[in-house]
Amino acid sequence: MDDPFQMQRELRYGAPVCDQILTGRFFTIGYSWYFRQAKWTLEIINRNRPMVDDFAKIERLDNFRADTRVPKRFRAGLRAYKDSGFDRGHLVASANQDIENIQNSETFLLSNMSPQKPLFNRGIWRELEMAIRELDKRKSIFETYVLTCPVFYFGEKVERIGKNQSDFGISVPVPHAFIKSVLTENKRGKHRLWTFEIPNARQTADLGSFLVKTYDAEQIVGGRFWDRIAGGDLHEEKSSKGTMW
Repeated sequence: MDDPFQMQRELRYGAPVCDQILTGRFFTIGYSWYFRQAKWTLEIINRNRPMVDDFAKIERLDNFRADTRVPKRFRAGLRAYKDSGFDRGHLVASANQDIENIQNSETFLLSNMSPQKPLFNRGIWRELEMAIRELDKRKSIFETYVLTCPVFYFGEKVERIGKNQSDFGISVPVPHAFIKSVLTENKRGKHRLWTFEIPNARQTADLGSFLVKTYDAEQIVGGRFWDRIAGGDLHEEKSSKGTMW
């Protein structure tokens, strides 16, 4: 069997373990059967970047649907989210993948969604996604890799959606928080790393206050993030006042 870590460009620097790897055309999902959602997603922001300036970006498709690659008994359906009070929150952002229709369409698979509080999804989560795209636009940046992970804190009560609406009575647990680990490679081959951990609720603090040590985030998720880069070749950014990047 072919090794997806050799086939998928976004996996070249590593990824945590998972139950099922869903290799897409433009990004990869590490799926958790237990949590009925991704354990992580990994993308390169618009990895065909040379096309961005030459082609008009397509419109957001909004074609939410179940991912039939996941066995039915382990996947979320649209009914799980209906009237739940939670958004279908993108892990790989739609606006990060907007050169081609098929590319944008893949971001609307429910395997790329987690239940998010509306004021979180439309607030600080959107702000972080926009900030990462601005970082990626810098002329010095060659590629930007983004690893996103829903987070569950063991010992804390877990809210669930869809128990009475989804097939087989399957419910979907609501993450307590979300982690984004942002790895950039500049044109000189230097890597920089920022890792954020943000609770799944409305936030008023600035993004920089949610920067955490990647090691601590790995302990929560249960797997190393960028294990194919030697530690001495990776510069991790810490929280500080002023400009985040």
